[in-house]
Order: sequence, then C-alpha cells, then structure tokens
Amino acid sequence: MSETSPKLRAELEGIPTYKPGKPAATGGPVAYKLSSNENPYPPLPGVLERVAAASATFNRYPDMACTELMNELAERFGVPVSHLATGTGSVGVAQQLLQATSGPGDEVIYAWRSFEAYPIITQISGARSVRVPLTPGDVHDLDAMADAITDRTRLIFVCNPNNPTGTVVRRAELERFLDRVPSDVLVVLDEAYREFIRDTEVPDGVELYRERPNVCVLRTFSKAYGLAGLRVGFAIAHEPVAAALRKTAVPFGVSQFAQDAAVASLRAEDELLGRVGSLVCERTRVVDALRAQGWTVPETQANFVWLRLGEQTVAFAQACEQHGVVVRPFPGEGVRVTVGETEANDIFLKVAEAFHKEL
Repeated sequence: MSETSPKLRAELEGIPTYKPGKPAATGGPVAYKLSSNENPYPPLPGVLERVAAASATFNRYPDMACTELMNELAERFGVPVSHLATGTGSVGVAQQLLQATSGPGDEVIYAWRSFEAYPIITQISGARSVRVPLTPGDVHDLDAMADAITDRTRLIFVCNPNNPTGTVVRRAELERFLDRVPSDVLVVLDEAYREFIRDTEVPDGVELYRERPNVCVLRTFSKAYGLAGLRVGFAIAHEPVAAALRKTAVPFGVSQFAQDAAVASLRAEDELLGRVGSLVCERTRVVDALRAQGWTVPETQANFVWLRLGEQTVAFAQACEQHGVVVRPFPGEGVRVTVGETEANDIFLKVAEAFHKEL
C-alpha cells in the first residue's frame, strides 16, 4: 500500500492558529474570564423565549435566506435587503469576503497588530498579507496603508475600533484614506465593537458605505448583543459585494437559534443601550484607575483595554490568573483585558497596581 499522503494546498503550511481567549478555571478559586471580549450580561429580554421555541423544530433546517433577520436588519439600518448578507459571526463573513475577492497573487492590507483572524483567513484564501504597523499610539496608520496599495491589492481591512488596542480612526482621516483607495479595491470597515463608541468624531461605517460602492461594513451580534455562542454576524455592502457574500456562504450556516435570537435582540434595543451604557461607564472607571496607577493606556472605544507590556506580558497574564481573572496575552507585545463584571474588574485592577509597582 502506498505511503503517499493526500495532496493538500501549500497555502496551509505554517498557517497561524487562532487562539481563543483562555477559559476561566473550574474547581479552584472564583475565576472570571476577561479574555474574549464577551458581554457579561445574560441574553436580552425575549431572547431565551425565542430560542426555546426554536428548539422544538431543530430537526428541520434553518431558513437559509435568514428572511426575518434580513428584513429586521434592513429596517433597522435603512438599507435594501439586497445589500445585506449574514454569516457565522463577523469573522465568518470576513472569510466569505476573502473567498469572493482574493486568491493566489493577490494582496490584502491590514494594520498590525489588529484582529488576529486577518492573517489566518488571508492565508487560507491563498492571498498575501500586507501588514502595516500601527502608529506609536497604537492607531491605524492610514497614510502608510494607502501607500501600501498596489495593483495586486484586492481588499483592505480597517478594524474600527481596533482589536486589541481599542483605538479608533476618526472621520476626517478615514474619509481622506477612502479618497485615496482605488474604486476597484474593497475596503472592509470591521465594526464589531461599534456600539461601545462614544467619540462623536468616529463615523458610522454605514453612512460611509451609502456613498461609496467599494465600502463594506461588518457587524456582529457577538459583542454588545451578547450572542457570542450563537455565531451570527452580517455585512452591509452594495449589491455586487453582498450578492457575492451570499454565494460564498456555507448553506444553512446561521442556525435558526441564532436568527431568532438576533431578531429578538434587535427588538430589545432599549435594554441593550442601557447595558452598553453601563459597560462604558465601567470602562471609564477601569481606564481612570489604570492611569492613576501609572499605566499608559490608549484611549479605548471598545469593551476592553490594552496594556503594552512587551517582555512582561506573559508574567502579567500569569499574575492575573493566579488571582482569579483570565486575560488575553499577546506574548512580547501586551495584554487585552475585557471590561467585565465589576468584581472581575476590581481583581484585575488590584493585580495591575501591584504589578506596576514592581516594574
């Protein structure tokens, strides 16, 4: 019998593995998970009831067209249904975008450090990553990103707010950047944390998309809406792009549970805004406390904070875990810490204070 293995795509060699946030420990002291930017609140009113009702029919396939959710989104954002596409979280839609736009010989531009799924899904598509370093203030360097565009560029990710730094690009600089991008290059505004923004100078990507056919906006129900476990996200884009996304979607990928929960969540927006407001207040408290301790903390508009720790990153993450909170380390760079329950944030702040005194 031949010992030859099946031939696999060369692009998969050396592909980085997505590292999810480490779960909180079980069986030991009280532990909180501040590693995945999850919403600490339970599902919004009406969500559990809709999901429970859907459970009676999970012997059937979900609505592949996500009809009710698409109609709800179209009304909520004032866009045609034909300009919408859904997927398994915004990262699922991002991968569909790469399938639709990029392949071997093509280039995909994004800031670095930014969302760690970008290099993975780019390599899977066969395209080449073009990583543009953040500014010293941990913000997208849009001028450098525009300078990096070549005739091979097919797609550009702009993560706003940026994950993991929480920093934002504002209207004037973003519009100046978009003016420099060729009309045949797709710009993807990844706005997974849009609901947490309080800086009035940060534009809503949906408004930019309306006037620019090469702009696509990604949103998710995983963060502010608290549906991380159900995996549903969506894109708003002009019809050619949205149609391509629907073609590249995994059939029946968005479960009926996810669709129904997303619809119920959209209809509970008043409660959502109250919860997000509470998290934003807690974010302010955490940032103010860290700065009072002597930390340099970038201005964050997301539901997390970023501490650039360099070689101390792993040691800091270990210290947090020893005291009952799990954070997300990026070895050699820094830690991202979700704004979670008040009790969890208090533990993190105590660890940060003690650690800073030892630096």
